[in-house]
Amino acid sequence: MSKSKLELGKGIRALLNNIDEEAALANKRGTKTENSSPNLRGSVFEIPLSDIEVNPFQPRVEFNEEALQELAESIGIHGVVQPVTVRALSENKFQLIAGERRLRASKLAGKTSIPAYVRTANDQEALEIALIENIQREDLNAIEVGITYQRLLDECSLTHEEMAKRLGKSRPVITNYLRLLKLPPTIQTALKQNKLSMAHARCLVAVEEPFAQLDVFNKIITQKLSVRQTEELIKNYKPTKSVKAAAKTSKVLTYDQQKIQDHLASNLSSRVKIKPGKSGTGEIVIYFHSDEDLERITELLS
Repeated sequence: MSKSKLELGKGIRALLNNIDEEAALANKRGTKTENSSPNLRGSVFEIPLSDIEVNPFQPRVEFNEEALQELAESIGIHGVVQPVTVRALSENKFQLIAGERRLRASKLAGKTSIPAYVRTANDQEALEIALIENIQREDLNAIEVGITYQRLLDECSLTHEEMAKRLGKSRPVITNYLRLLKLPPTIQTALKQNKLSMAHARCLVAVEEPFAQLDVFNKIITQKLSVRQTEELIKNYKPTKSVKAAAKTSKVLTYDQQKIQDHLASNLSSRVKIKPGKSGTGEIVIYFHSDEDLERITELLS
């Protein structure tokens, strides 16, 4: 096991232990947390799937259906090897903290119950645990890692130092991933699809103008440039007239603008386009496909 994996494991164990120690102290004082269940907390139980609600803080929204089916087949034969983690909401109601793939696969496998570790956690802690568990996944691309780091900063109110300590990572590593979120959406998509390496992306971050980044990115792809060749290109880079003209007539979304655009599109179940203007102005375009679709969107907005 690599040093980074060991450090990450230590960080997670420290987080979980701290939360459990606080819960134990509350019990000694004769108090209970809002979602505590003294008969279950801190143990693994076989819990009916119908008693577990999904995690509203789930950081991962996309699940590979083929991989999920493979896991379901494995669970059908061997059962769930690693228990999911839940918190008790009431006597017979639980909320998933970590392990949604195992939960979904168990349902696909026709299981009616699942082994679950019951722990104490408030909303803030549940989100933090879910995000940190998500970071452990080996199949995460660089953008997903960066987004998870950003959520730990924004939604868990962690500082860079606190996050580095919890994850067993250095501050520069975390900063490098966060900087990827400032790249144009086209480049981020290439990273997600493994068409661009993390090393290439780090070179592009050093380029200031978004359209210059896109110009260099296109050269990396079309000319199949190595990282060293990319560094040389950026070192001597001068934008062409067409790149300068494109920069004047078009705007590239910032990370925050892209996040808002995606959020609107998800909530409205429709394509949404943000068009930035000058001095903080701009337009939001919402697309519809029929009169009925327009009426549906109007009702959602009202």
